[in-house]
Amino acid sequence: METALFGSFLSAMATVLGVVPILFVRRLSELWKDVLVAFTAGIMVSASTFGLMPQAIKESGIISLSLGLITGVLLLDLIENNIPHIDVENKPGFTNMDSKALLVLIALFIHNIPEGLSTGFSYASEQASLGPMVAIAIGAQNMPEGLILAVFLLNSQATRRKALIMAALTGLMEMVSAVIGYFTASYVQNVVGYGLAFAAGAMLFIVYKELIPESHGHGYERPSTYSFIFGMLVMVYITQVYA
Repeated sequence: METALFGSFLSAMATVLGVVPILFVRRLSELWKDVLVAFTAGIMVSASTFGLMPQAIKESGIISLSLGLITGVLLLDLIENNIPHIDVENKPGFTNMDSKALLVLIALFIHNIPEGLSTGFSYASEQASLGPMVAIAIGAQNMPEGLILAVFLLNSQATRRKALIMAALTGLMEMVSAVIGYFTASYVQNVVGYGLAFAAGAMLFIVYKELIPESHGHGYERPSTYSFIFGMLVMVYITQVYA
């Protein structure tokens, strides 16, 4: 349990780490944003394909993999359809920053629940290396997310201090849901494989619905593609280290 809590803490606080560059640079280059997002997408695809899905089949079989994967996709689809996105291009001048900040905070709270569950399910698996691997993948996704959140808030006339606090709060929700996922998988029989498949589905939905389109919309498709492949390779090497 202590290992799962520590892993989920590091993964969640990666959101705060993503805010750090904004303490020194207010504007975010589109090139670097696209490259970072594509790199994250590669890490998440690799973790899902080479880590979560094979272990889900091993622990619960192909039927549980299919049901869990579809459930993860459908839940993320439901969230994406009903929760507003962060628009990094918003220009300064919101007259009601507190309301806008609260809306963004609630949205990220809900978005982070499936990510936290994914980490918790992974630490409950029989494969000891799976938890750290998924925590790294989720943490890698949280860093550019924190950076984008900070840019949004600064463009909305928020302070850098508020950006850091909001990033920490969204990470806290991820930790809570990771603990829930861990205890659920530990005490409910046969749910681990289903939970791992759920995590894979959630990750893949995020990648194909959000990360890849976001990294290919500003004219930097080629460096983003190389960054995606490099991210996949990095996670493959990490998988071998923990194997």
